[in-house]
Amino acid sequence: MDGPLLAIDRDDARPVGIQLVEGLRRGILDGRLRAGDPVPSTRALAGELGVSRSSVVAAYDQLAGEGYLDVRQGAPTRVAALVAADPDAAPVGSPDDRPVTTVDAGPRGAAPAPTAGTEPDVGGAGGGELVLRPGLPSTARLDERAWRAAWRHAARLTVPGDIPPDFGAPRLCAEVADHLRHARGVTCDPDDVVVTAGTSDAVALLASALRRMVDGTPRVAVEDPGYPSARRVLERRGALRAIPVPVDDDGIDVESLRGIRPAPHAVMVTPSHQYPLGGRLPVASRLALLEWAAEADALVLEDDYDSEFRHLGAPLPALASLDRTGHTVLIGSFSKVLTPWLRLGYLVLPANPRLRDAVAAVRDDETTPVPGVVQEAMAELLATGAVRRHIAAVRRDYAHRRRLVLAALDGIPGAPVSGLDGGLHAVVRLPSEQVAERAVDRLSAEGVAVTPLAEYAVVPGEGPAGIVIGYGSPSDMQLARALPRLRAAVEEALAASAG
Repeated sequence: MDGPLLAIDRDDARPVGIQLVEGLRRGILDGRLRAGDPVPSTRALAGELGVSRSSVVAAYDQLAGEGYLDVRQGAPTRVAALVAADPDAAPVGSPDDRPVTTVDAGPRGAAPAPTAGTEPDVGGAGGGELVLRPGLPSTARLDERAWRAAWRHAARLTVPGDIPPDFGAPRLCAEVADHLRHARGVTCDPDDVVVTAGTSDAVALLASALRRMVDGTPRVAVEDPGYPSARRVLERRGALRAIPVPVDDDGIDVESLRGIRPAPHAVMVTPSHQYPLGGRLPVASRLALLEWAAEADALVLEDDYDSEFRHLGAPLPALASLDRTGHTVLIGSFSKVLTPWLRLGYLVLPANPRLRDAVAAVRDDETTPVPGVVQEAMAELLATGAVRRHIAAVRRDYAHRRRLVLAALDGIPGAPVSGLDGGLHAVVRLPSEQVAERAVDRLSAEGVAVTPLAEYAVVPGEGPAGIVIGYGSPSDMQLARALPRLRAAVEEALAASAG
């Protein structure tokens, strides 16, 4: 590991950490370090090069996040499995921010995933599919030791002879309340928390509760474009056809909501990172929305989607933390934070006795769908700080991948890129659905899966046109191979429409 691979130039204006990262990166890409090779311990390398150990730790952490290194607690740090770069793929990013030619090592102790070295090909002879659909996180950063320890803890507990409590295991409810207090500024008691099997189960529970609270069929307003699966859940649970409310660059148009007569019984919103357009509802609009809810005696179903991953600007307070009238229900999930494999989320109920009674009645009929052992394992992950550490680690990874997306897709005339201030997805806006369809079809033929923006419209054919791409789950290598093809497909579709 000595010699030119990691030579530190004291006269170089670049920080030592950057020189370490680039030196290791070059060694891996040119084959001097091969997949599975161990790298020195941070202490040993720091002593060898005469640099601080913290600089080496930071460099290893960055390279692990980018996919170059496989870092496992209790085991030597090794070079991750790589695949050869696609010769047809144009460079993505600036010379100092090139995409990493890596394969995600896959979740360690989590959901099944392709193992290192088995990355799906992006079209071509491999015939596989690269998934750039939104809503999928990376699981490569999951702490194997903490994950397994949490499940061992849950398995060691005395096995109860009854079903879990309707609102959730007491320890998990307490840990969720503590997590929200620190992460989102939401002050709540454990008794306010209801454990759910993810967001869809939370929406279904609230829809059933609304039916118990309302004479007739409840009417629920939704963002347009917005979350299609939530709309389907509402309709299956007996809500009237969703009432669309337009969305602008910031989020839901509160004035349009005010104009709906009669007022809906509830509105479902994604104020932290509007799904899919990516807007962030300003504080003034949040207060106006809460004022409307109080006047109309309507519920605000706040899906705190992507609130953990803010890339630009400070996070804004959750609606639930601003509400003083008991009309806001906070919906949260660990699907994007950790993995959808858990199927675990929660509700935070306001001080609203009618709503609490209705939710309790539904849970009494249907009982909790989340196994107790899963709840206990999740409580342990929260209690030990593993979730907090994981969020901090993947924030850096997602910020890096966001930069790759911006560098690859920025500046296409007629195809602005938006939605990147937070979260794990971006939107490429296009002038018409025909242009979007042409681009999506070409990408599909090349094995790149994206989602048309038209799928999020409440009324088919009446929403904005474009493509929604997810950048949370793909490795840097996958992005490096897919993004130039995405750009080419968009440019070709625009040219065809112009001709």
